[in-house]
Amino acid sequence: MISFKSIFNSLIFYIRNLMENILKKICADYEKHEGNIISLLQNIQNELGYIPEDAVLWFSKKLDIPASRFFGIATFYAQFHLSPRGKNIITTCCGTACHVKGSERLINGLMKELALPEGQQTTSDKEFTLEKVNCVGACSIAPVVIINNKVYGKVSADNLMKEIRSLKDKELEK
Repeated sequence: MISFKSIFNSLIFYIRNLMENILKKICADYEKHEGNIISLLQNIQNELGYIPEDAVLWFSKKLDIPASRFFGIATFYAQFHLSPRGKNIITTCCGTACHVKGSERLINGLMKELALPEGQQTTSDKEFTLEKVNCVGACSIAPVVIINNKVYGKVSADNLMKEIRSLKDKELEK
């Protein structure tokens, strides 16, 4: 009889092998094009959806670059993500105009609708990620929410919740 533990260990081995093959491909591209750490981090994120700590440690060892350099860059630039993100990305503007027009109320409503505990950005089922940004540069249509790269201006709580529920319903239909 095959044990759960042996199946689990085989799966872990397979995933690590797959990730290492991806990292080797990224490393070869980095070396071929004399890339920089930013392009390397972008490639990791493009391939894996985020930047796992294991990937940073692998590159740190392989390229003899301190992991702190990778993490310093990855945490400085907002484009990089160190944890898995949801399938649907909701970005809320927290700039002055949006704040005055009620963005905090929208964020609180989203957190409640998505059942996101304080301090978490991504739902446990990895369907939604809620991000807060300082400004999206669309102050004339505040408050602004971006859902999967589509900009929604002058957003009301009701319209926002309808849009989120619509996305949830689409996921249930699959």
